[in-house]
Amino acid sequence: MKVYLDNAATTMVDKEVIKAMLPYLDKKIGNPSSIHSFGREAKIAIESSREKIMQKLGAKNGKLIFTSGGTESNNLAIKGVAFSCKGKGKHIITTGIEHKSVLEVVDWLKKYMGFKVTYLPVDHYGFINLEKLENSITKDTILVSIIHGNNEIGTIQNIKEIGKICNDKDVYLHTDACQSFTKTELDVEKMYIDMVSINSHKIHGPKGVGALYISEKVKITPLLHGGGQEHEIRGGTENVPGIVGFAKATEVISEKDIERMEKLRDKLISGVLKEIVDSKLNGHPKLRLCNIANFTFKDVEGESLLMRLDMHGIACSTGSACSSRSLKPSHVLLAIGLKLEEAHGSLRMSLSKYTTSEEISYTLEKLKNEVEELRKISPRL
Repeated sequence: MKVYLDNAATTMVDKEVIKAMLPYLDKKIGNPSSIHSFGREAKIAIESSREKIMQKLGAKNGKLIFTSGGTESNNLAIKGVAFSCKGKGKHIITTGIEHKSVLEVVDWLKKYMGFKVTYLPVDHYGFINLEKLENSITKDTILVSIIHGNNEIGTIQNIKEIGKICNDKDVYLHTDACQSFTKTELDVEKMYIDMVSINSHKIHGPKGVGALYISEKVKITPLLHGGGQEHEIRGGTENVPGIVGFAKATEVISEKDIERMEKLRDKLISGVLKEIVDSKLNGHPKLRLCNIANFTFKDVEGESLLMRLDMHGIACSTGSACSSRSLKPSHVLLAIGLKLEEAHGSLRMSLSKYTTSEEISYTLEKLKNEVEELRKISPRL
């Protein structure tokens, strides 16, 4: 049996998404910047897609800028605001559990541009302290960037309360919602969010396309200059098939899909905790994304467990896809208080709407056996 449980890294493209994209690969081939009928047809497709995604975000105003993915969206949001607010302030607040495309950006701004960065601590579930956030905001603060649903442990931040604090303090809030978009409530108006990074390939859309929502009040400096595409914020010919596929992906997921993933996620979690001694769930047991479960197995090396499961046709991860080839322990797991050996003994399993109950049962069986075998090889101290 082949079981794909690495959907937090990327997902299979939905058949309806492929169907929607195909005409823009071989028939409707126009460049959306061209004024002839082929170009106008492509432009209409982009604007229709933009409107669909804006509606999904609850955005009645503001702009949606199409990008190459979540990493570019995070770079555009953080650097774009940092450059546009030059002279107004040079303080950014974030956390230690952000995606690398946020942490590396703020580190770069700190090292090369003289910005001050505050890294808010998180508790053992991965939540920030709202009082600490409020107290960290100064007159020099220009931006708060806090992930919505964590890509490794699945914990969902109380982004509405975070947004209210930032709004009251007149500071921009950016959230990386690449994992949470369409999987849990996300409404930019109700949650006081100024910028949201999202992407396509985490929700059964194509790779290589994402977007950044920017509210009306945000001023942002472009990173890519060119022909003035995307509201003159992101130059370059748009990825029309990808954008159409992205919009379609937001339509094909349903509440029934979310409920199903939650049930299978809970089956996986309860099965692991009941059947495998000295196992622990990382992240909050309830306030978590519908499809992510991260476990620590005492006296087991995560990479070894991953490879042994792979031999049974089960694909999972020891951390985020962007750093999965690194032997360094997950910065997210260390930030929530795990010891080095615990972080090294962790495994992330992430489901999709295509995951079946039979696949979870098979995974639980093989997982239990392999943990036991690895513990025999590396006896407990």
